[in-house]
Amino acid sequence: MIQIGDKLPAGTLFEYVEVEGNGCSLGPNPFDIAESTAGKTIAIFGLPGAFTPTCSAKHAPGYIDHAAQFKAAGVDEIWCVSVNDAFVMGAWGRELKAAGKVRMMADGSAAFAKATGLTLDLTDKGLGLRSGRYSMLVKDGVVAQLNNENGGGFAVSDAETLLKQAQA
Repeated sequence: MIQIGDKLPAGTLFEYVEVEGNGCSLGPNPFDIAESTAGKTIAIFGLPGAFTPTCSAKHAPGYIDHAAQFKAAGVDEIWCVSVNDAFVMGAWGRELKAAGKVRMMADGSAAFAKATGLTLDLTDKGLGLRSGRYSMLVKDGVVAQLNNENGGGFAVSDAETLLKQAQA
């Protein structure tokens, strides 16, 4: 499992882009993790699924509501990562009004979740292998803080906890 001080694994995440520009076409676009984190401070939070109860009511809204405070603390971007496709993440982001605040990044094949070791097996609930619930602060591609829920719950990966760490 990924730890503080580790570099994020190489790979690609996908984001549904609503407006063409900056080399991005309309629709799902691939983003190289190493290139996208180079020279930046990124707040990443992972969760089991778009449109699920805790994720929709508490986890994602906390980061959306605190986006300006994260920026003031030196965070360049906030990423929500889930094992969903880019179309679903885009629709969920529209519903949550995340545009300009949180990038809704799709890990459709769970490649990033597997590479970090931050997985949650929800096969018995009909959901398959998912991302575990966590938050991390990444500086220039290296994990500076990691708050892992270790398979369930919602106690340490909330926006307020990571924001305090970013402000420290």
